[in-house]
Amino acid sequence: MNSKTAFYIVKRLALALLTVWVVITVTFFVMHAVPGGPFLSEKAISETAMKALEAKYGMDKPLHVQYFTYLKDIVTKFDFGPSLKQRGRTVIDIISDGMKTSVKLGLVAAFIALVSGVVLGAIAALRRNKIIDKIIMVLTTAFVSMPSFIMGVLLLILFVIQLKWLPGNGNAKGGLLLPIITLSLYPMAYITRLTRSSMLDVLGQDYIRTAKAKGVSKWKIIFGHAMKNSLIPVITYFGPMLAYIVTGSIVVEQIFAVPGIGRQFVSSIINRDYPMIMGTTIVLAILIVVMNLVSDILYKVVDPRIKLD
Repeated sequence: MNSKTAFYIVKRLALALLTVWVVITVTFFVMHAVPGGPFLSEKAISETAMKALEAKYGMDKPLHVQYFTYLKDIVTKFDFGPSLKQRGRTVIDIISDGMKTSVKLGLVAAFIALVSGVVLGAIAALRRNKIIDKIIMVLTTAFVSMPSFIMGVLLLILFVIQLKWLPGNGNAKGGLLLPIITLSLYPMAYITRLTRSSMLDVLGQDYIRTAKAKGVSKWKIIFGHAMKNSLIPVITYFGPMLAYIVTGSIVVEQIFAVPGIGRQFVSSIINRDYPMIMGTTIVLAILIVVMNLVSDILYKVVDPRIKLD
């Protein structure tokens, strides 16, 4: 690793930390600016009990004191405090339990989307304007245009209610199949279109024509030159896509009753569990920042000609 690459990585890490700090700060003050409070839903709670609860969770202190205490706990212990509604449990424990399912769901969906998208995109590019290319483009356009929650509902109606082939509960055996398909369709379609356009551009480059003129085999041109260089835009998209799948599973997890971080997040909003809302938002923001950082660094790995400024 040369000095320029090291400097670029350090600079990106510093920007990533700054971004996370901004997210923490904005989330904290927005949550505390929301009218009402987490204990207002308690039945017939007295003013004395309200003050006791606020004192117990440190909410009776000045806002700036609460902020710096919260920031210190995150930096030193990665602690988001206790949940206000799930008594006896900390926010980080709840997030960790939910992420076990959400990450598994996201990784499988991302792998399916990546492999399927690259394969279909390459086929469409190599069979440009043929019937297979047109079919792939029509299907991917439909998948890109349709929100994941609409696709999830359609799959639920078709395979669970009508055909009764699969369970609609994420806790049941085989219950994660439909959520995985739902989460993978949009990124698969986008990667397919991205790979197709990128590969068509690469196949029109001078060095590809030179390789053909020199008698290099068709498959070596495709896999040795065209495929490798056409994957750069896909890598650009893959990092944020992986984060999007995990964070975007919030609605899908609700539809299929998957016990992941998405359901916990929605439940925390309904219950006004402020520490849980802030903790989930911050963790998901960190995930997005990290995946963007990783995808930027991978540019250099795939194509050494790219300069990291």
